[in-house]
Amino acid sequence: MNIIRYRTRESAVPRVGLHDGGGVAELAGVASLAELWALPLAGLRARLAEGPSGDQVPLADVELLAPVDGRTEVWAAGVTYETSREARVEESERAATVYELVYDAERPELFFKSAAWRAVGPGGSLSIRSDSTVDVPEPELALMVNHLGEIVGYTVCDDVSSRSIEGENPLYLPQAKTYFGACGLGPWITPAWEVQDPYDLAIEMTIHRDGRSEWSGQASTSRLRRRLDGLVSYLMRGDVHPDGVVLSTGTCLVPPAPFTLAHGDVVEIGIGEVGTLRNTIIRGKPDEPDKPTVPKETSLR
Repeated sequence: MNIIRYRTRESAVPRVGLHDGGGVAELAGVASLAELWALPLAGLRARLAEGPSGDQVPLADVELLAPVDGRTEVWAAGVTYETSREARVEESERAATVYELVYDAERPELFFKSAAWRAVGPGGSLSIRSDSTVDVPEPELALMVNHLGEIVGYTVCDDVSSRSIEGENPLYLPQAKTYFGACGLGPWITPAWEVQDPYDLAIEMTIHRDGRSEWSGQASTSRLRRRLDGLVSYLMRGDVHPDGVVLSTGTCLVPPAPFTLAHGDVVEIGIGEVGTLRNTIIRGKPDEPDKPTVPKETSLR
């Protein structure tokens, strides 16, 4: 069972539903995913056990949207795998020790990645900056965290990054990481209780170019240096997330230099027991999405 955000051919209004492998059905009375993240873990599990309402429709008949909405933010952790540390050191000649130190430090690197309305869902277009020369996708396991700081689910994140901009100066990280079209999420939220061991999930990424595989790699979350609950703890220490928060946990697959993404590339990221996210790459800003609808308050707390 997966929690999805979607819309139908008949209506552009986003809906919340469940996908169980056989089809999609709407969750009655739930207007946004943010309402679910206002529930404690036990309450969420009980709510989903009630099941959806109405008839199922085939997954192919709906458009999956990024599984984030309302006031829910997307944050990310950096340098949580040795591979990521090596990549950051490689690209940052003048500040390599910064990344070496944070890899071993007690406090993790955490940064804001995206507002809900900026996140791109399955099949959408992710972008590389027009003022960047070296850009890479970063496949990551992302945590769905409720307002209490409990991990309630998992999804796939593509933390698209400009290696050339961040490598020039670590202070440019927001420009390298947090721009329009840099965050892919999906295809859904897999509840935490349905993932046997989040520290033993296979991660695969393939970058397709002109109909062929330009780069591919495999890794595992078993290489993660930090504990997931530890990352969440630091995120919640000085902040509040009343509608929950998505926390991407860092990458263990980085195409080596001089590889760079190109306009028209298709990036496919698969994480075992969670799902597969597929997006097309464009250079420059993607089309602006419709004005987001932010709920004034949640109703299931």
